[in-house]
Amino acid sequence: MGVRGLQGFVGSTCPHICTVVNFKELAEHHRSKYPGCTPTIVVDAMCCLRYWYTPESWICGGQWREYFSALRDFVKTFTAVGIKLIFFFDGMVEQDKRDEWVKRRLKNNREISRIFHYIKSHKEQPGRNMFFIPSGLAVFTRFALKTLGQETLCSLQEADYEVASYGLQHNCLGILGEDTDYLIYDTCPYFSISELCLESLDTVMLCREKLCESLGLRVADLPLLACLLGNDIIPEGMFESFRYKCLSSYTSVKENFDKKGNIILAVSDHISKVLHLYQGEKKLEELLPLGPNKALFYKGMASYLLPGQKSPWVFQKPKGILTLDKQVISMSSDPESREEVPMCSDPESKQEVPMYSDPEPRQEVPMCTGPESRQEVPMCSDPESRQEVPMCSDPESRQEVPTCSDPEPRQEVPMCTGPQSRQEVLIWTDPESRQEILCTGHESKQEVPICTDPISKQKDSMCTHPGINQKLPVATDFEFKLEALMCTNPEIKQEDPTNVGPEIKQQVTMVSDTEILKIARTHHVQAESYLVYNIMSSGEIECSNTLEDELDQALPSQAFIYRPIRQRVYSLLLEDCQDVASTCPAVKEWFVYPGNPLRHPDLVRPLQMTVPGGTPSLKILWLNQEPEIQVRRLDTLLACFNLSSSREELQAVESPFQALCCLLIYLFVQVDTLCLEDLHAFIAQALCLQGKSTSQLVNLQPDYINPRAVQLGSLLVRGLTTLVLVNSACGFPWKMSDFMPWNIFDGKLFHQKYLQSEKGYAVEVLLEQNRSRLTKFHNLKAVVCKACMKENRRITGRAHWGSHHAGRWGRQGSSYHRTGSGYSRSSQGQPWRDQGPGSRQYEHDQWRRY
Repeated sequence: MGVRGLQGFVGSTCPHICTVVNFKELAEHHRSKYPGCTPTIVVDAMCCLRYWYTPESWICGGQWREYFSALRDFVKTFTAVGIKLIFFFDGMVEQDKRDEWVKRRLKNNREISRIFHYIKSHKEQPGRNMFFIPSGLAVFTRFALKTLGQETLCSLQEADYEVASYGLQHNCLGILGEDTDYLIYDTCPYFSISELCLESLDTVMLCREKLCESLGLRVADLPLLACLLGNDIIPEGMFESFRYKCLSSYTSVKENFDKKGNIILAVSDHISKVLHLYQGEKKLEELLPLGPNKALFYKGMASYLLPGQKSPWVFQKPKGILTLDKQVISMSSDPESREEVPMCSDPESKQEVPMYSDPEPRQEVPMCTGPESRQEVPMCSDPESRQEVPMCSDPESRQEVPTCSDPEPRQEVPMCTGPQSRQEVLIWTDPESRQEILCTGHESKQEVPICTDPISKQKDSMCTHPGINQKLPVATDFEFKLEALMCTNPEIKQEDPTNVGPEIKQQVTMVSDTEILKIARTHHVQAESYLVYNIMSSGEIECSNTLEDELDQALPSQAFIYRPIRQRVYSLLLEDCQDVASTCPAVKEWFVYPGNPLRHPDLVRPLQMTVPGGTPSLKILWLNQEPEIQVRRLDTLLACFNLSSSREELQAVESPFQALCCLLIYLFVQVDTLCLEDLHAFIAQALCLQGKSTSQLVNLQPDYINPRAVQLGSLLVRGLTTLVLVNSACGFPWKMSDFMPWNIFDGKLFHQKYLQSEKGYAVEVLLEQNRSRLTKFHNLKAVVCKACMKENRRITGRAHWGSHHAGRWGRQGSSYHRTGSGYSRSSQGQPWRDQGPGSRQYEHDQWRRY
């Protein structure tokens, strides 16, 4: 997320906004100002990935051990000067940002096409100007940082909002990232990762106060400026005519400034001289050409308001109070009002529960800490009644359902009174239709789901599990701000009742078991799983670009190769559906592959699998700690890969090669255009990697770059991320470290082994004349080949292929695809690279050919 044109404007037009600072000095000043408080920097990890990835080679699939070493040095440097780092990763794509996400993915596709054209023309890696981060970098960076002992969190909404909220509420030293939105948020200082010199810890601080001084604005005006310029919520073209109107009347156009710079100055001038003049007398929609885009505009404005903040540009009723059927609700997040108004009350207990209690500016939000679980759960608390109200929010369903609980007597106070009182609590009323929304009670027969763990009696809405001894981030949901905005500005809803913000509706998830959903959410927030919570909560997942050559028809896209695995995982995670084949809703997959315009998601239905002894429930896999359950977890994992018949052979393989063999068997069964030479290269690089230091890998240089080897490297890494998904879903039968790429894969080393194997080098040469590796090599190869033979897949060398096989290498739609029971040729009406516009529903039978 970023503001259009602001980055260039700051760098060229207002360089004085940027100040060189030193983190060590800032940390010392922070400690003197706040004794006993550890200086903490909140890191927007997604902004930092391309700056962290310092290895020279990036084309071959990733230099993972070099990358891990670079991350370790990064962490050590800050730790040495007493600075704590908190890393945030994007955990989902908000629906409002999907169009922008798609636009960037399609742009990446064009860049990838240029990369492969360059490789074919020059047989070398392109320059850094064409740099494309290796596949899976964000996923594996989470686990790398956790391995290094760092607090790593995954967001439940747009990560930059959670980063800004955390920085504000925890009095952090600052935010490290590369996103102009951090200039707009009224939060702690913003530092640039691109300007960071790790050796000296010098970087550039971008000062929002100086930006306002240059533009003649107040800090509270910055969200308005951002929306008028365009960001990831407001399309750039929405206010294009307005911006040019401002520019035409702007009298101080600087000839030496670029066009975008002058537009920013002109819009700022209009805000300060025109909008300020009428502020308070007219509502903003009377001063701006909002038209039918009013709802979207206010949504963009609200996206910048952190907890405890309000915008002077949004009309609000006095004190932001609404009275609905004697239920007094405060929807204002004004830190000055300091009013705590009960959200709902239980007539029997006479307890009043505040919806939100505003902290002092930059004050830490009170946390509920469980003495046993050591979990910190953010609460909106009333200091007098000592009641805590966790906000139970689902970013996908766009609803927040607070639960009210008194942790000391363990008494559960329902959000809305139960059937005994026969009382209905009106959360919101449409001023036009007078329709009551989210009204619960005995009369309406409607229940509001409350995240309650019946076993632990824990009512925290961050969906925690008592066995997980980790922290949870501050619950600062964007939907809360927006719902508050809608309730305090009914005029917006009256004029545009259908398009304002997330719908206020009953929380709906793909899984109804709240206990299981809590555990999935906790693992998600703690960055311990991958895609599991997204599937269970919203039934929607995405996967970004992979280095795949759209002109090479011999190798299928990773999106299709691993789809059967994902389908089996869906059936496991969505176990609430009784008849998976017919009644379970399809999962929306936003997967990037050549030929997919991403206009719609692929609708992919779950695929039932066969587990020896029957498919265990998630409660058994996730909660049961009996020793024999570990066996069932492994059986379930292998069933996801359709490799139950090879269980004994795989169990005989030592770590970390067990997971690698599982993945290789699946790949070679699925794709017939993989040959014996490919298998040799995969196994040889994994064995040789064990004995190589980071410096040896840095100095390694393949003779040239082969485009097919580039695709194979990315394909294997995407398989490792799929293993993370399956392992998470099955209750972690394998240690995650067993398939982290820095332990089993190196891009340049694989490329070297691939080129040697393609030239017909002997196995001894591939293994660098190491006899101990030779025995392991033949054992691993035997396991893979034997398992493939069980699926009627005989792996042969390219020299033994007949004309039929040889012709498939370059012919469109000629590759094969298997599903584990017989052969399946994708070319029979469904070429790999021509899988449609991404709007069809995908059933398993579509991939089966008997």
